Amino acid sequence: MSRLPAMRGFLLPIALSVLLGGCGGKPADAQLPGATAPGQARVAADDGAAAPLLAALQKQLDSHRRIIVLLADEDAQGDRDRATSTRIGQQLFHDGLEQRDAIAAQFDALLRTSSPQRFATLGAVLDYIESAPDLFDADRLAFREVLRDLHERVGADSSLPAVKLHQRIGEDLEALDEIERNYNQEITRIFSRFERTRAIALKREKWEDYVAHLRAQYDREAILRDHGVIEPYPMSMKDSEREIFGRDLPAKTVVLTFDDGPHKAYTDEITAILKRYDVPGVFFEVGRNIGTVGADGKVALGAMAGISRQLMADGYAVGNHSLTHAQLSRTSGDALREQVLGTDALLRRVGDKRAPLFRFPYGARNAEGLQLLGEAGLKSIMWNIDSMDWADPVPESIVQRVLDQVQKEQRGIILFHDIHDRAVKALPQILDRLIADGYQFAGWNGRDFSVSRARRDAGKDATVTTGYEKSWAIVIGIDDYAKWPKLEYASRDAQAVADTLTGQFGFPSSQVIVLKNREATRNNILAAFHDRLSDGRTQKNDRVFVFFAGHGATRQLASGRDLGYIIPVDSDPKEFATDAIAMTDVQNIAESLQAKHVLFVMDACYSGLGLTRGGASSSSFLRENARRTARQMLTAGGADQQVADSGPNGHSVFTWVLLQALSGKGDLNGDGLITGTELAAYVAPAVSAVSRQTPAFGSLPGSQGGEFVFQVPDSQEFLNADTTQLSADAIALNGRVDAAQGGNEAAVKVANLQGGSNTLVVPAAVPTSDRQRAQQANDRGLQLYREKRYDEAVAQFTEALKLRPDFAQAANNLGFVYYRQQRYMEAARWLENTLKIDPSRAVAYLNLGDAYFHAGEKARAKQAYATYLELQPQGSGAAQARAQLQKL
Repeated sequence: MSRLPAMRGFLLPIALSVLLGGCGGKPADAQLPGATAPGQARVAADDGAAAPLLAALQKQLDSHRRIIVLLADEDAQGDRDRATSTRIGQQLFHDGLEQRDAIAAQFDALLRTSSPQRFATLGAVLDYIESAPDLFDADRLAFREVLRDLHERVGADSSLPAVKLHQRIGEDLEALDEIERNYNQEITRIFSRFERTRAIALKREKWEDYVAHLRAQYDREAILRDHGVIEPYPMSMKDSEREIFGRDLPAKTVVLTFDDGPHKAYTDEITAILKRYDVPGVFFEVGRNIGTVGADGKVALGAMAGISRQLMADGYAVGNHSLTHAQLSRTSGDALREQVLGTDALLRRVGDKRAPLFRFPYGARNAEGLQLLGEAGLKSIMWNIDSMDWADPVPESIVQRVLDQVQKEQRGIILFHDIHDRAVKALPQILDRLIADGYQFAGWNGRDFSVSRARRDAGKDATVTTGYEKSWAIVIGIDDYAKWPKLEYASRDAQAVADTLTGQFGFPSSQVIVLKNREATRNNILAAFHDRLSDGRTQKNDRVFVFFAGHGATRQLASGRDLGYIIPVDSDPKEFATDAIAMTDVQNIAESLQAKHVLFVMDACYSGLGLTRGGASSSSFLRENARRTARQMLTAGGADQQVADSGPNGHSVFTWVLLQALSGKGDLNGDGLITGTELAAYVAPAVSAVSRQTPAFGSLPGSQGGEFVFQVPDSQEFLNADTTQLSADAIALNGRVDAAQGGNEAAVKVANLQGGSNTLVVPAAVPTSDRQRAQQANDRGLQLYREKRYDEAVAQFTEALKLRPDFAQAANNLGFVYYRQQRYMEAARWLENTLKIDPSRAVAYLNLGDAYFHAGEKARAKQAYATYLELQPQGSGAAQARAQLQKL
């Protein structure tokens, strides 16, 4: 039953009275939501017993203001926004009723005491309501029902203080009635100079001024988000403005669709196959199969509606395939509306997870039908691969037809029907072949089709690359020099880089050679290149990453040219010209490697290597990059500079910034890739800004303008109590690094080793899908969370959910940030949303238990902890969950 009339009864008197308002100023010292008002602070300081009551009143006022912000411009909102505002407004209104009951209970408890101070405490509360300078008259209307309750309770006491207090409250109620009756009227006389001088003095103020005042403090999007609602961006269109055929899907990506169901037997068999192969599917259902729509518009569900409901519960997209499977290109007017809207009504009755998708029977459509879909908020989903399973009775023939078309199209939407047994027989064979050929399976994410996750058994041993066959690395770190000054952080820097390569970027550990301290002799370093990487061991489609942290040196040759050296552990300062490794040796090594792309990163300072300037990248970056070799080098500084061994977490400044870049911050154009140029464009200005080093970058002779490329992996982390955050010094340094980035300029000047500079041009980003942009926003939110920048993290997780409403990871992460901010009920709402999207996500139950525990919702906390333990009895949070259950 709708409760809207009840809420409108609350709002209408306010709206009618204040809309007549005149001109007036904004009160001084306005506070942000949730902040202690000046008047409140003064009263609380005078009377500590009043503080809980004042806090409760402030909460009541906050709900009152939020309702006004949501509904003040209701007429200008669209239908969807109006419905959302109304729903959350109702929730706030009923929250206000609960708050009012709680305040009444506090009044009762206070009045039951025999302390003579009780009336002074209530007087202090009235002082706040009557004279707090930051309250508008319209704010005071939030307290009218509270004052009526108090008026009635105080009236039961016949003592003189109670009688005086009762009179004062009555005068305040009269003033509030006057505000409501004639909000615009200017009151020129002042009440009696005695007790009445304390009563509310009316001011003139426009309703528009009041709403503007509230909007400066409250944001509609934030109000909705606090109550578990983020409105997605308008539905995207890919193949055309109104229809999707599947031709714009990524290469080797298909969507499996099934028409004409639900069927009492075959639909379940189809879903069993999809579950076995762990792939998504989309079902387009005929309305008459799930129920009827009467002439009066009343919906009645039939027996097979339960199949549709189960499909939604299992996470499959369930769309509209008309009411009777009529040929809609020949239908118009009311008959057309019945075919589209009747089934939409049935699907909405089945469940709120119905997908806003429509498939025209036979693919037959007209302009009127497409226009109607737009009005109804539905998107037309066509196909470009037809299994013909409705006509072909031979499963093997169906299999071959689908595979032939997929081979030709390389991507697309495949049309099946879940009302024939031949589709059931053909589907496993088709999936076997497509999976073996490396195809991905996209599902509906709320706005478009995307591959939301890897299949359970997919890619277990795969190395994440961008067109690379194998990934190799040599990582060297030396602290413990025998004859050179000892260093502090180089060995730790090297290990952190090696861990990043094998962990984040999937380099096989067997192909990452780590040499630290006494292992890093000249012979061992050269052997690592010559014995492990040369002589055909690396191939033309491989990549090699080289990292060195240690001393560097520069020697001036007789010609006057500088020559740089990296210093192995066994080098003698007096003999480094012969027992160190010259940059000319490094250059020769680079040219001898068969690998397509090689990147040297040297956390050492020296000069003396002729680097060439890289050319600008074309728009078809990946295709061009696959044809060009790259030999690139990034160094920490020049000959007269010293590496700053003062970075956070036991790292040099240079390596710390490098690791931050590799964590995703170095993806400057947001395309999911970090090129050698982007790495330098991020690292060099940042290190220069926070140290006395000037990093240099360029391409070695023989490079053909290619780029070493890291593909930034999607983070799979669900925030929880075990998620680590950065130390204070790391956060401080990252803040300075971010400030040094200076926006998103396409060109960045970076030093070269000859004392000049190069202008680095970051490749232009290619358009990305909503899914990719959502993942990037989520990953940025994780970075911000680790830096304890909670409000910015909330904004990024919100953006992710706007782009992808079914993004369980982002919903959990948003909820956990609220938890960290001690906003426990807001946290619980988003963790509940997470579990609606992904009911088996154990960590969300653990987070939910913590949120409800701190919110005082003991029964809900117990249930959440118990569910976590059912799902993860030996999980990392099991001990915590059991400990919390004992407390409960």
